[in-house]
Amino acid sequence: MEFDPRIMMFVIFGVGLMLAVTLERWLAKMWMSLPILYVGAGFLLASLPLGLPFFNPAWDGFDALTLEYVTEFIVIASLAAAGIAIDRPVSWRNWRQIWPLLVVAMPLTIAAVAFLGWWAIGLAPASAILLGAALAPTDPVLARSVQVGPPGEGKRHDVRFSLTVEAGINDGLAFPFTHLAIAALGMSALGSWTLEWAAFDLVYRIVAGVAAGWGIGRLGAWYVFEREADAPIEEVEDATPKYSTREGLIVLGTLLLAYGSAELIHGYGFLAVFVAAVTARQRENASRYHKISHHFIDQIEQIVLVAVLLGFGVMLASGVLNALTWPAALMGLALVFVIRPLAGMLSETWSPLPLAGTFAVAFLGVRGMGSIYYLAYGQNHGDFEGLPLLWATASFAILVSILVHGVLAGPLIAYVEGRGGHIHTGQKEEMPHLAPRPAKSAEAEIEPAPQTD
Repeated sequence: MEFDPRIMMFVIFGVGLMLAVTLERWLAKMWMSLPILYVGAGFLLASLPLGLPFFNPAWDGFDALTLEYVTEFIVIASLAAAGIAIDRPVSWRNWRQIWPLLVVAMPLTIAAVAFLGWWAIGLAPASAILLGAALAPTDPVLARSVQVGPPGEGKRHDVRFSLTVEAGINDGLAFPFTHLAIAALGMSALGSWTLEWAAFDLVYRIVAGVAAGWGIGRLGAWYVFEREADAPIEEVEDATPKYSTREGLIVLGTLLLAYGSAELIHGYGFLAVFVAAVTARQRENASRYHKISHHFIDQIEQIVLVAVLLGFGVMLASGVLNALTWPAALMGLALVFVIRPLAGMLSETWSPLPLAGTFAVAFLGVRGMGSIYYLAYGQNHGDFEGLPLLWATASFAILVSILVHGVLAGPLIAYVEGRGGHIHTGQKEEMPHLAPRPAKSAEAEIEPAPQTD
């Protein structure tokens, strides 16, 4: 009987899905992460003589296109899950520690990586900018272990909150710089094209993405709480498959609608998804509908995550690191241990977090699937030089991040919590406005929740 590698892939994926939840809980007790294990498993399986297909986007345009589409979907799912999980009402005061991470830490990281890519690695300017744009955003996919928990917990954790919101927003804010790299192809000097980039890619597309996300998020929340929230609350609280699936489908449809609508008007879809999720979450803050929806999206994210992690291991076994040079490897190490921590600490200079919490936010900037997406997107939309070196450098940086942050995130968060460094100075640990309210009917369940922090 002839061995069929295609069937073997189904077996591997099935086993990976079955073990994912159990392994994630078990590894958490050992301060390890699921990505480390599954990337290693993918590498090992692809190295065995099983006839599994190789996967190397540096040499195969179809592989790059596949990567773009798959990572695009998993980032959408991760942004949705992160946005729904955020309990804290949106206001300048409540989110004041986030803005420096976006307007200081991220641009500094892009500039530092792009400069080293050009000066130390020898990339062309456009390729160096693409590398900076791809490696700058923190990842909402692989940062699950340092993000806030399910909605409605009522716990204040400013470190996890900062990392969650930063990953949710900067995965959209990396797009202007990806488009800058594409626009810079063939250009040797600044000119009118830079003004067009600033006006359209930097300003308009961000505004359009935020506006689309806010509008679709409001529409989705209205649809759920005004049109669909008429079931007996006892049935909803039981989270029966009927209601869990229904609300999950609604929220998934809303977020896909937000992404598509933003892209249709040339806005940034990733930004729209996160804004839509946060906007919908702010409606009826204490409602259990959000927890049901989060659970549904989380399941979808885990399914795709298993495939992507195994696939990344296959990429490593397929020779994506063959073009890695010592300067490129040193730059990957510098990103994880020097560039991001220093940029994060600088941006959080006036943060009300204690020093231990500030360092945790600065250091735990996980790189992952978002970086792969942006690099694949750039490859599929422009003729960049040095693609093998680009992929090797980015893949090495992601691998280092998976290993280092996967091992150190648990102990570091535990240390910060033990010293009380996870809460802003002068703030209480509990957020009473999120405590579940007793309700006997759907009408009681959707009474407005006080929006205080």
